[in-house]
Amino acid sequence: MLCCQLGRVQSLSEICLGLKSARGKLVHLGVQAPSKSTLAYANEHRPWELYQSLFYRLLDRCRAIAPRHQLRFKKKLLSIDSTVIDLCATMFDWAKFRRTKGAVKMHVMLDHDGHLPCFVWITEGKRNDLPVARQIDLPADAVVVFDRAYVDYRWFREMTERGIWFVTRTKQKMQYVVKERREVPKNRRVTRDDIVELVMAAWYKFEPLKLRLVEIVTEDGKTLQFLSNNFKFGATTIAEIYRQRWQVELFFKAIKGNLRIKTFVGTSANALQTQIWTALIAFLLVRYLQLKARFGWCLSTLITMLRLHLFAHRDLWRWLDDPRNQSPDPPPLDQMALSF
Repeated sequence: MLCCQLGRVQSLSEICLGLKSARGKLVHLGVQAPSKSTLAYANEHRPWELYQSLFYRLLDRCRAIAPRHQLRFKKKLLSIDSTVIDLCATMFDWAKFRRTKGAVKMHVMLDHDGHLPCFVWITEGKRNDLPVARQIDLPADAVVVFDRAYVDYRWFREMTERGIWFVTRTKQKMQYVVKERREVPKNRRVTRDDIVELVMAAWYKFEPLKLRLVEIVTEDGKTLQFLSNNFKFGATTIAEIYRQRWQVELFFKAIKGNLRIKTFVGTSANALQTQIWTALIAFLLVRYLQLKARFGWCLSTLITMLRLHLFAHRDLWRWLDDPRNQSPDPPPLDQMALSF
């Protein structure tokens, strides 16, 4: 399945035939090319939780070398979002989404230390984003950023009581009362920095929650309002935190554009989960190489080059650090140098 992801093959037959054509290379890896029926059976019956556990094991390796995010504060910065993966309703009849369309949804929490997906959950396409986000075990003193789809006053209070900071956008019909107007910085496009009290319905049955409302004007003249429970960060820092949320959108773009999670080689739920989790494993492998390499690789370029060298015998780290060097790799050690 990693060959499916990095080699961009289209079907189970192409996976098996491609691996069989590299039989001499697979001997050194100690593996054999499977038959099509064997691979199809494994995709349908081998539990996808195996690949999920491998993903989180590999995530720990990547976190050990991941750089810290570039914002000035030292708190953990996390982004939460989801993306819909469209499916054919006739082939994936178990993935109900609309009358003529099937889909699954991938919920992701991105760690901005290295831009690594630290939480992934795959559900049916109709699943609401908020219940999944409430199940995430967020670390205390972390800064979590999300869009307006996750606005929920009860969740805001829970995070505030647990010492978790958040930044999000305000909804158009959100009702609030301004309690304090704070001084805004000059020449920073900040027009408002207020402490507000949300107007809640009577059935909430607890005291109104005080939050911070920051308003900025973008370069193209668009007005944006942000909501946060952190009163110590600067207004421009609040705006920059929300701007960093775009990294999770770039993650979705990278994994959909460079790996195979839009078309699938199996139609069962287990085969689909297996292919998505192996795509995430492939992403972490490439991200690990990108972080370790001395050369400034672009992620898409690195995946393309790995595809071209997938079964080539090269010194991996030497090639990663200096891909423009065309000199041949040093010969391997002579294993028969010992005299008996």
